[in-house]
Amino acid sequence: MKAENSFIFLPGIGEKTEKNYWKSGYTHWDHLKDSGKLNESKRELLERAERNLEVENTVFFKDKMPSNTLWRIYENFTDKVCFFDIETTGLSPERNKTTTVSFYRNGKSKTLIRGQDLTRERLEKEFFESKILVSFNGKRFDAPFLEKNFELDIQTPHIDLMYLYKRIGLTGGLKNIEKQLNVNRELEDIDGREAVRLWKKYEKNGDTEALQKLVRYNQYDAENLKDLMEIAVQRLERKVYRPHLK
Repeated sequence: MKAENSFIFLPGIGEKTEKNYWKSGYTHWDHLKDSGKLNESKRELLERAERNLEVENTVFFKDKMPSNTLWRIYENFTDKVCFFDIETTGLSPERNKTTTVSFYRNGKSKTLIRGQDLTRERLEKEFFESKILVSFNGKRFDAPFLEKNFELDIQTPHIDLMYLYKRIGLTGGLKNIEKQLNVNRELEDIDGREAVRLWKKYEKNGDTEALQKLVRYNQYDAENLKDLMEIAVQRLERKVYRPHLK
């Protein structure tokens, strides 16, 4: 499913009306635009959506679409989606520090490390270059933590997989959901507490091996989000969209 299959951002069109359009064969913006069913203001907004999609302005869709439907634009921007995850010294952004931040975009991983290249400017650059952010529990934890630690204002559209998987019926932490879906990961012996210990070994003793292990763990968290995102999109499409097609 892509952005062009959605009409829910148009005023007065909710889930029920949208489903009725799909059932009637209106499955693309072009179908509805040429149907005579839209008044002037709705047609104008649809044309604005086309222009914003063409110039890859994902903020337009963040502002117009209900947040729980933003996953629908994922397939329009797969090579510019940024999967990200952070490691910290604790759970409080007021008392604790961000240690590493990993980004996975277009098949490549990058990790910023505290005391080396983890700065406000580098974070702003990474987020600015991304059309969509994907995290797991990042709306409640990762993004606010970074905003507090680095005085950021993250405006990039953000899809949180934790909420998508609740819609699918899978709950629990990231690793629990990975196991349920048979998504493999290395370094299974590391969890959040061990990640804190690894950072302390590096910070206090200069243990570069501990840092390398922490970075790889952080990268696995970010990289596995891609598989989880694609599974979620496929399942939501089968649940939300496919049953209503002719």
